Amino acid sequence: MSSSPVAPPGTEQTDLPASDEPPFPRYETPQQVAQACQEGLQRLRGIESELAKGSGGDDVLTGLDNLQAAGEDASGPIYLLVNVHPDKAVRDAAQACTLQWQDFWSSLLQNGRIYRLLKQARPRDAIDRELRRDSLEGFEDAGAGLRPGARRRAKAIQDRITALRQAFDQRLRDDDTKVAFTEDELAGVPEGVWREAPRNQQGQVLLGLDYPTYLPVLGHATQAAARERMWRAKLNEGGEANLQVLAEIARLRREYASLFGFSSYADFALRRRMAKSERRVQGFLDSVKQAVVERERRDLQELREAKARHLQQPIETVKLERWDVFFYTERVRRERYEVDQEAFRPYFPPQQSLAFVLRLSERLFGVHFERREMAGWHPELQAYAVYDGKGGPYLATLLVDLYPRPGKYNHAAVWSYRSGSTRLARTPQSALVVNFDRKGLTLEELETLLHELGHALHNNLSRTRHVSQAGTSVLRDFVEAPSQMLEDWVYDPQVLKLFAEVCPECKPVPPAMLEQAVKAKHFGKGNFTARQHLFASYDLALHGRRSGDPLELWARMEAATPLGHVPGTRFPASFSHVVGGYAAGYYGYLWSEVIARDLQTAFAGRRLDPAVGRRYRDIVLAQGGQVPPKILLQRFLGRPTNARAYFEYLAR
Repeated sequence: MSSSPVAPPGTEQTDLPASDEPPFPRYETPQQVAQACQEGLQRLRGIESELAKGSGGDDVLTGLDNLQAAGEDASGPIYLLVNVHPDKAVRDAAQACTLQWQDFWSSLLQNGRIYRLLKQARPRDAIDRELRRDSLEGFEDAGAGLRPGARRRAKAIQDRITALRQAFDQRLRDDDTKVAFTEDELAGVPEGVWREAPRNQQGQVLLGLDYPTYLPVLGHATQAAARERMWRAKLNEGGEANLQVLAEIARLRREYASLFGFSSYADFALRRRMAKSERRVQGFLDSVKQAVVERERRDLQELREAKARHLQQPIETVKLERWDVFFYTERVRRERYEVDQEAFRPYFPPQQSLAFVLRLSERLFGVHFERREMAGWHPELQAYAVYDGKGGPYLATLLVDLYPRPGKYNHAAVWSYRSGSTRLARTPQSALVVNFDRKGLTLEELETLLHELGHALHNNLSRTRHVSQAGTSVLRDFVEAPSQMLEDWVYDPQVLKLFAEVCPECKPVPPAMLEQAVKAKHFGKGNFTARQHLFASYDLALHGRRSGDPLELWARMEAATPLGHVPGTRFPASFSHVVGGYAAGYYGYLWSEVIARDLQTAFAGRRLDPAVGRRYRDIVLAQGGQVPPKILLQRFLGRPTNARAYFEYLAR
């Protein structure tokens, strides 16, 4: 299986190997996955056994990191294939394997012999001290320091949560819900969204809940009933089964935290992050809410007025519903600013959009991308070698999976399945997974593409000594900042001029259209931020001291917002962030945005300045997690980071 033979404009293509790194394994059958799984586990158990026989000192630090590297090589591709392989049997085999890997890692982190050796280690410098601290925290948080009975219970809880998380995610990934519409009900929706969709025996159009379909219906269907049916279907993904899974996970996390003497999982988890405590996060969220509450009220009032105008009804008789919000937000943007996100699609073909964000990265960070031929999990998979400038040394590999298909992860994400290490002369690899309309991207989707590439660059431009500290192995409430910082670049007309370099035949976005899009971007900011605040507050409450039934808690908290709660919807059943790595951490999107806005001040008026970009690359991206974020930010900004730029942004 090879990637598409056509390289994006502005990139070079080569079938020569870029380095001696291992190729992505070509698993085509469940049996191949199962065999690789067992061989990898056997190899890692042998490494663990030898490590436990060591004498301590620096050897245990490097030995653990070597084990981490070997573990990535064996399990990283398998974790990725769970989310992208087109064959369900292969996905299922990969998912079964990841349960075995979780069992291995949780057992390793409770290995008392290695834990004792780690406590005896004497790091040689600040980087190794940080590695020792991170490693000890990993062992201690896994229960290595608990009494035997509590330690066994901690492992049992971890293993059960892993299985529950997989069940939760698989139910969303395999969801094939279709909503039936007549053509009349789809009035206003671009025909390209539904014209070629399957139909039922009654001739109704059957639309899935993937975002390239869902958002155009919510944003353009003029019939409120059609929007409501689509919205309700989306808000019921995962169903009652996932609510039960979430309830069990929340209960198990509370029990897990109690094994360590904490009254809530939030306090247990947050002590290892920048925020440090549930109380501090709550204070931060309160400050955000105070800053946006009036802006949210104005936004919703304007949407209600827009609905009254549209329906030609007195405003006092009009109620704004949740399935109205996106539709009337887009309508106001079209009416007031003459901006329609769908109108951007002809300007941003997917392949050329990818070439554009790669070219931007080349200009800003001094790297160079070359297209490579590489076997992968799908014929449309693309591979790029990343070099330190044209003609420079090889740095990394980037894989890109652009388009939606059944069984694929249905959002946008990056899997950093191989991390780098200068000590091991090891180069990183990342996979960027998105789901874009083949007809083109909206400006907001171009922003999403650049955001996700930011995560891949964080991994691929990392130059840390150790694998365990590479790339996005940073504190959870910092990890989004480098990606969020880049988002505004796509709204800069000077930056968008780079599009002509990779696609001379593409028509440029008219300056007035882009200028209005920038103005329109600020409309709805209060409502959006308030919604993010609600998600973060719910996550914190779910993992806090007084949590309860997940749906009842959500309904109560959402009911306290201006638009209230809609009975019969189950949003928590599809809120995969709180099931996964963002448990007690969703606030990190807002926290990281504060940092991102502050980082942007260094690029003010010079978003394409390679000197600033290279300095940022070297000070922030290259350091991964081997230097605490607070220190990196002070080094780059020349001062302690602050929230001034963020709150100024909210006020605009």
